[in-house]
Amino acid sequence: MPATDLVESSLLFSRWRDPRSGVESFLLDRRIAPLQQSFYYTNPSFSADGRYLWLYCAFPPSGSGNQGRQLAVVDFEEQTLRHFPDTQFLDASPAVDPENGHIYWCIGSRLWRRGPGTASTDAPQPINRLPAELVRNRRPWRVATHLTFSADRRAFAFDAEIGRQWFVGHLPLDGSPPVLWQEFDRCYNHAQFSPTDRDLILVNQDSWIDPVTGECPNYENRMWLLRRGERARPIFPDAAAAGAAKHGHEWWAASGLHVCYIHYGRGAMRIDPFDPAAQPETLWASDTVSHAHTGLTEDYVVADCIPGPSVAPGRVIFHNRRTGKTVEIVSDMPYVSESLRGYHVHPHPQFALGDRYICYTTLVRGQVDLALVPVKQLIDHTS
Repeated sequence: MPATDLVESSLLFSRWRDPRSGVESFLLDRRIAPLQQSFYYTNPSFSADGRYLWLYCAFPPSGSGNQGRQLAVVDFEEQTLRHFPDTQFLDASPAVDPENGHIYWCIGSRLWRRGPGTASTDAPQPINRLPAELVRNRRPWRVATHLTFSADRRAFAFDAEIGRQWFVGHLPLDGSPPVLWQEFDRCYNHAQFSPTDRDLILVNQDSWIDPVTGECPNYENRMWLLRRGERARPIFPDAAAAGAAKHGHEWWAASGLHVCYIHYGRGAMRIDPFDPAAQPETLWASDTVSHAHTGLTEDYVVADCIPGPSVAPGRVIFHNRRTGKTVEIVSDMPYVSESLRGYHVHPHPQFALGDRYICYTTLVRGQVDLALVPVKQLIDHTS
């Protein structure tokens, strides 16, 4: 394991202090692309040993939040930032193998992998692909919203959207045939394997764009559990009573015992999805929270609050549930320019590297930057 000041002592990062809270973040200074962005919050971006930190990058006006972005990796041992143009990916699909720092991503109908270095052994390799009888010569809008490992680390969940069809199942990492768990006739995506049960996937209704008419139907009941060999069932059977049309941006608790989510206008919540009588519990109350994440325990919450351009600037906030106190990591986040909104540039804060850091995207320097902030500092501010 690297020294505890892994990021703090790196020559690749510079310090930025929030003028209101005094919280100090570390922004990646080394640049290989105009846009350098943290991973979507459900996908860890560090290798377990802390050597490699992966990030999204883009070269506007090329690409978008759905396709055309590429990957780069910080190597803390060599103090370098390497860019890999061969890693163009769909949606927010990239996933890091924590054991070796290798990266997986989806493009076309295929799943690919490469190593974090430049040796021939690190070159891209095809790992699996959606079956031809499912694709039927069509161009997938996505293979996976964000790849997540099964609990036994032998497969990734997929939630493919092709035309007006949606398919959820798993892609084995040994190259054996993909397994379809269920086909849907409306949009289900954001599939995430349970961290503790290899036969369970959290999958969610979502709005979507009809590829023929351009219409955008909305969802009615957001969160569902799909067990292998069974049909998907809603976590909240009475969608209207639960306000399930206002649920979103969900994630598994690390324990696998709770599904956490945002109830828009109310706050970050959690629910025991296995107890039919369970009631939602508030992790952090906020009427403007957009995305949130918890670490290895659910004692701490990090969130971004994006009220909207006509209301107020955004914030990134840390909440200590043990003390009930909060601190702003960023108190006045500028809005992304109109030309960059297609890249889905939100802070998307996540706990990283065994809860040692919060990783997020920031705009405080007038550009899209990756930032890290030590969790210990945030705990000290809220004790």
